[in-house]
Amino acid sequence: MDEILLVLTNLPNRDSAQRVANAVIESRAAACINMLAECTSIYRWQGKIDTASEVPLLIKTTRAAYPQLEAVIRAHHPYELPEIIAVSVNAGLPGYLQWIVQETSPTSAVSIEAVDSSNY
Repeated sequence: MDEILLVLTNLPNRDSAQRVANAVIESRAAACINMLAECTSIYRWQGKIDTASEVPLLIKTTRAAYPQLEAVIRAHHPYELPEIIAVSVNAGLPGYLQWIVQETSPTSAVSIEAVDSSNY
């Protein structure tokens, strides 16, 4: 099975987060995205400390789909230098991990109904 990744990015508001999430899912670069509640980010940018409200996205994808995911995020993200961090998933429910692989496969158009629900 392809390596599963959890990718994190933050956007300045819910509208831009929704646009990025929709573009990613439509492109099949990820299987699922969780849009979290707004949070406060504190960071250093261009020599000064700044604070911003941001909307985090947790994106489930595969190593094979990551280059496409990064390209889609960069194309739709409003920041000059967007946070895009990928973390390897070392364990998870096997059926769910397989679903991520299926949903991000460019040759597969497997619907959720075709995945054995007993794995969930």
